[in-house]
Amino acid sequence: MIFAIKEINSIDSLLPNVSIGYRIYDNCGSTLSSMRAVMALMNGDGTAVGQSCSGQSAVHAIIGESESSSTIVLSRTTGPFQIPVISHSATCECLSNRKEYPSFFRTIASDLHQSRALAQLVKHFGWTWVGAINSDSDYGNNGMAIFLAAAQEEGVCVEYTEKFHRTEPEKLMKVLEVIRKSTARVIVGFLAHVEMNNLLEQLSLHNITGLQFVGVEAWITADSLVTPTSFNVLGGSLGFAVQKANISGLTEFLVTDFWKKAFQCEENGNGENVTATEPCKENLDLMTLKDYNDDVSELRYSTNIYKAVYAVAHSLHSILKCTSSQGCDKAVKVMHWQVVDSLKKVNFTIKNGDQVWFDRTGAAVAQYEVVNWQRGSDGSVQFKPVGYYDASLPPGQKFVLKTGDITWPEGKTEVPVSVCSQSCPPGTRKVLQKGKPVCCYDCVKCAEGEISNTTDSSVCTKCPEEYWSSQNRDVCILKSVEFLSFTEVMGEILIFFTVFGVVLTLIVATLFSMKRETPIVKANNSELSFLLLFSLTLCFLCSLTFIGRPSEWSCMLRHTAFGITFVLCISCVLGKTIVVLMAFRATLPGSNMMKWFGPVQQRLSVLGFTLIQVLICILWLTISPPFPFKNMQYYEERIILECALGSAVGFWAVLGYIGLLAVLCFILAFLARNLPDNFNEAKCITFSMLIFCAVWITFIPAYVSSPGKFTVAVEIFAILASSYGLLFCIFAPKCLIIVLKPELNTKKHLMGKK
Repeated sequence: MIFAIKEINSIDSLLPNVSIGYRIYDNCGSTLSSMRAVMALMNGDGTAVGQSCSGQSAVHAIIGESESSSTIVLSRTTGPFQIPVISHSATCECLSNRKEYPSFFRTIASDLHQSRALAQLVKHFGWTWVGAINSDSDYGNNGMAIFLAAAQEEGVCVEYTEKFHRTEPEKLMKVLEVIRKSTARVIVGFLAHVEMNNLLEQLSLHNITGLQFVGVEAWITADSLVTPTSFNVLGGSLGFAVQKANISGLTEFLVTDFWKKAFQCEENGNGENVTATEPCKENLDLMTLKDYNDDVSELRYSTNIYKAVYAVAHSLHSILKCTSSQGCDKAVKVMHWQVVDSLKKVNFTIKNGDQVWFDRTGAAVAQYEVVNWQRGSDGSVQFKPVGYYDASLPPGQKFVLKTGDITWPEGKTEVPVSVCSQSCPPGTRKVLQKGKPVCCYDCVKCAEGEISNTTDSSVCTKCPEEYWSSQNRDVCILKSVEFLSFTEVMGEILIFFTVFGVVLTLIVATLFSMKRETPIVKANNSELSFLLLFSLTLCFLCSLTFIGRPSEWSCMLRHTAFGITFVLCISCVLGKTIVVLMAFRATLPGSNMMKWFGPVQQRLSVLGFTLIQVLICILWLTISPPFPFKNMQYYEERIILECALGSAVGFWAVLGYIGLLAVLCFILAFLARNLPDNFNEAKCITFSMLIFCAVWITFIPAYVSSPGKFTVAVEIFAILASSYGLLFCIFAPKCLIIVLKPELNTKKHLMGKK
């Protein structure tokens, strides 16, 4: 402050012909002493150093206080008199209230920015579980309150929040115990220098190390905290510091002043030594200066004081209407409120290039260095800059960190981990633990059909309709498509029995063709027998239309082909049954029944019965035909490709008509089962219809309850089983006689004559 005032008084560009005086008080860290000093300044007691303009108030501005609590008391005292107070280090956000503190200014930013930046810093390294300690003062309480709100917005949880005052050792011990028992490895210390020093002493005494401290400007660059044991506790600490700046000329000023005091000598205006206590010697003993440190590269708050003095000078320069040619108008009486108004408008640049101005709250722009406690090559503790925070820059450029330059506690190379729960990997979601903060959770695997593809996801997303979750539940994959394929084992087995049935039918047809002139073939109506064998071949082949990927044409073909071929088959069996009945009726005296059911009538009956089914199928295909359908209701994890019936009425009409003919055929054959002959075909037809009806009656519940491709397999099985039943029951006895017992293939045997 003295250096800045002397510098201003020595230049002509600022306040020409006007000198600034000053009065300095040491409050010794006591708010009461501060109040005494303020009263003395306001009452004009004491003598100012330097000349004061005649008729002017001795004090136009007060530089200080250092601590926020004392500054609040000071500002409230001077506020009614509109005496400007400019602080270099009071950062409490509460001082931004212009209604309560209209004449307060500061050359440092408020804690609003630092507290929010602390939350961003913690979040940047993924520390979602931290402890928080603050000074029990306006500075600590306000700053911590802002940090806690910002931390909540950033998703950071605070395990504990403790505070203590420098005069409360019992609370300090409680804080120490909380730290010892906590699981958080990161501690945010919003502490004033004195409280931090007290905490450091206790941590060192109890050998509590390995914690990552995140600090504030009040202590992060305090040289007084550097002791032989402090690095074990604070090594690797990160925090925000006031930007340091080099004030040219200050080093020489300090050294000169110190030199004169150290060797008790003074230089006169001619450069000759004037002895004060003892004469200066040519060869001075420099060993007396071995503990002197003239390093001013770490000046931080000193720069803020320098700016504050210049801000007052510039405001006075404006009020006194100073010009380079005419100087200042000393006749102007400077009022306190004028200084306040003028300070609001100051905007200048000091010699190191820093711009000085006050925002609407009376504070400077928030500009911080991010510093890290490191050991230098010589073993000394250094506060190494590893980033910066500048609130004046665009959002994406405000906060920059050089993570690679950071040294972590205990010399570790990896970023410390401080979380309540480990991150939930993709495929899981977070479930909060009851009664604990949101950062404490369990990881639960996503349900089937849901995924999460990000870390720490709070919800699982349902896959689209045709997709299903992977085994790890981290990606949606297309559902597997299921249908009865030609290449799978079940399909191959069904194809084998289909082909075998066709081959067997063709063998029977060939055998009947070769023996068509024999009595047993003639007696069983060879024309209807060959038509029946043809229809059975079609019945076997129609089962192939049910295998393979369903398409629009295959869906329409499979059901209509099945319906028509089976009606054709049952019509032939029905015709044979009627022929048997008519034949025995014709043997009765006076009966002429066979003329009403000759070959022409037989063909027409088969054609008529079949045409009715054809008409039903045409109506079905016209109104609402079967179509390929992706069934995603039965199984969630796969798609069943099947043929939807379209019109259920059409499907059940086709089946119902087949069933009606089968029941009619069964009744007629049952009535003719006891007709007198050695080979009564009615018995064979009765057994075949009995098997046919049994197969299709059991088919209905099996078809309805079978899942997926098994529905199709059940339908194919019913087709094959009923076809084999007709083939074996009707033709097996005849083939047995033809091949193995040709002696029974005679008309006498068939007529029952021996």
